[in-house]
Amino acid sequence: MAVQQCKVSKRKVRCRTSANHYQGVQTNRCPSCGEHRLPHRVCPHCGNYRGRQVLTVSTSE
Repeated sequence: MAVQQCKVSKRKVRCRTSANHYQGVQTNRCPSCGEHRLPHRVCPHCGNYRGRQVLTVSTSE
């Protein structure tokens, strides 16, 4: 049976196990244009934030 050599603190254990829960950057869909964007950020495609036009985005195609 294995016996631990030193006590492992709660902080060390929680830091080690928290790496298993990370799922990368989660994106949301913009309610006005439907494109993916980061949460709590201005949509880079349409320039809206929380239902308001914040940036003017030029569409050069």
